[in-house]
Amino acid sequence: MPIEPEFTEVANPYTAEAPARHARDLEAVYDIPVTVSAVLGRTTMQVSQLLRLGRGAVVELDRKLGEAIDVYVNNRLVARGEVVMVDDNRLGITMTEIVKADRGN
Repeated sequence: MPIEPEFTEVANPYTAEAPARHARDLEAVYDIPVTVSAVLGRTTMQVSQLLRLGRGAVVELDRKLGEAIDVYVNNRLVARGEVVMVDDNRLGITMTEIVKADRGN
């Protein structure tokens, strides 16, 4: 009796559709470490300006107060959120928007 190969459904990178997945399908990647970063904002300055910064200096960022911050996983933008206080001295992020991946990369 011939053995039939098993085929795994994969997502078509040219469409937005993805195959149905179950939690057990992802178990192989659960223990892979990733770096999660929350970026409050950015600025550009010359080295001479940077060297003049001292204690109490204010660096103006490109975001307004209350504007969502960017959340990156392994340097890829994945979400936007708001800063929240978790404990008396710890910060966290409430995700307010999930950024869809650009499959063109």
